[in-house]
Amino acid sequence: MSVKRVSPEEARALMEKEGYVYVDVRSVPEFEAGHPAGAFNVPIANMGPGGMMPNAEFLAVMEKSFPREARLVIGCKSGGRSARAASLLEQAGFTSVVDQRAGYDGAPLPAGGLEPGWRPKGLPSSTAAAPDRTYDALRQRPGR
Repeated sequence: MSVKRVSPEEARALMEKEGYVYVDVRSVPEFEAGHPAGAFNVPIANMGPGGMMPNAEFLAVMEKSFPREARLVIGCKSGGRSARAASLLEQAGFTSVVDQRAGYDGAPLPAGGLEPGWRPKGLPSSTAAAPDRTYDALRQRPGR
């Protein structure tokens, strides 16, 4: 089964009307620089000395932070990391996962140009995160 991909506007509508929550899978510094308002941060990869390195704790943190039936919109910078993360979550048994295509900044189109993401679409963004939605807070949560 493949994960449903939605536009930034469709992601926002799912959040407002159907109780979905946004999980930003970018690194902590990327998240802190700006993210969809109200988003949680669980990086699928972290910046290391040699570039991006997979986050071995990603699935464990997601499993202790969200029930399998949680309605989740997964997003990243341009759509690549979020597609991988959404697929991993679906394989792990999460049942209501959608991938927000074009990410926070936008994604290159096959014919050239850029598909605007969350920020260029002017959707609500923030550089502040609720204390319980940061990666550090989610990592420290007791297990379910």
